[in-house]
Amino acid sequence: MMKIPNNLKQDILAGKIFIYPTDTIYGLGCDATNKISVEKIKIIKNRDRDKTLSVIAPDIKCVEDNFIIDCNLEEYFPGPYTIILKKKDLAFLNWVSQNDSVGIRIPNHPITKNIQKAGVPFITTSVNLSGEPFAIKIEDIKPEIKQQVDIILESQVELSGKPSKLIINGKEVERK
Repeated sequence: MMKIPNNLKQDILAGKIFIYPTDTIYGLGCDATNKISVEKIKIIKNRDRDKTLSVIAPDIKCVEDNFIIDCNLEEYFPGPYTIILKKKDLAFLNWVSQNDSVGIRIPNHPITKNIQKAGVPFITTSVNLSGEPFAIKIEDIKPEIKQQVDIILESQVELSGKPSKLIINGKEVERK
């Protein structure tokens, strides 16, 4: 079983950057409400600053409060899905997504419940440089990425190795 740090909630709320497992691949994440940490993740990934990131929702209530729901959330959460939902308020997490939508996840992995205890949306993006292969083992992650994060959580559960499935307008959509 994976050892979860006792102060994980405090580390998230302090703006630390994480490598962590999801049910699909390893992710790179931080408190999505922390603009500075979100910017660091974009730099680590060498990602276009205007490109949208997804978040792990702290709970269903957060999703219902901030997004227009167009599907049955219970059908997809927790699980290997990213549901693209329109924001009720365009200013909500506009440093995560400058457009009207955000990808929402609740992975089916033991670490997710611990991340959710922080009570904030949490960035979830693949831990790789933009355009490069996904990581399903810690050894797959480039050393230059590992050196730029604060905490690495390793999974004892095998990850599927496939990115999450996209749900847009209530329907599964093929990733491009």
